Amino acid sequence: MGRMYQVVDKVFRPTLLHGDRVPDRPCLFIGNHSLFALDGWVFAPTVFHELGRSVRALGDKFLFSNKALGDTLIDLGAVMGHPAVCEALMENGSDLLVFPGGAHEAVKSASEMYELQWKERYGFVRLAAKHGYTIMPFGMIGPDEFYDHWLESDEIPNSALGRLLKRFGLLDENTRTDMLPPIPRGSLGTLLPRPQRCYIGFGHPVDLADYAGKTPTKPQQRKIRDEVAGEIEAQLAELLRLREQRRREDSLLRRILTI
Repeated sequence: MGRMYQVVDKVFRPTLLHGDRVPDRPCLFIGNHSLFALDGWVFAPTVFHELGRSVRALGDKFLFSNKALGDTLIDLGAVMGHPAVCEALMENGSDLLVFPGGAHEAVKSASEMYELQWKERYGFVRLAAKHGYTIMPFGMIGPDEFYDHWLESDEIPNSALGRLLKRFGLLDENTRTDMLPPIPRGSLGTLLPRPQRCYIGFGHPVDLADYAGKTPTKPQQRKIRDEVAGEIEAQLAELLRLREQRRREDSLLRRILTI
């Protein structure tokens, strides 16, 4: 993790705010998810370096269907996002990282940048409540801008690329465009990520110790979820303002590579 942080720090220069809000007890870290789910690669090593917390990310099952990728994720501390796995880790008092927006936020359009897309997902609230966990909301900016969008998901089917994919049977009329990733364009038009500076900000913790062993009612779940979402959105707004104030600190090279 230390070696990974050295790379992350060199390329993305992460800044962490309000680390003093993170309580000295096991937490379920909840945040906004970035395009292509690249945020975990920055968040985990930064939190370990700054706070000494070893956070285990819960990933979508399909990520572990590829053995090479799955083994890499496991080596980095990630686990499959299955309720049974999550419960076992909570019983062991592990710090966990969950992005309720999941794949929807990971393939969002440029116009949806830094917007939460949780729909009717309350699973993280029920799990945290059952184990009396503290939910630690955080906002993160930077990873959503590692790549520009050359083509948005809904533009792909009618594009030259889309017609080529249809010819090879990789795309048809039943394909859900909302689950297609946009076609990316990275630094200087390459596939390398743009070295955007990253900012992580922690909101106020939401302690669910009083719910231990219980399942909150639907209205209670909604209230808790809305509180967590509000904390994340407040951090995103603060971080975006802070980044604007600090833009002059970026080197000329970084400015060129993030055009």
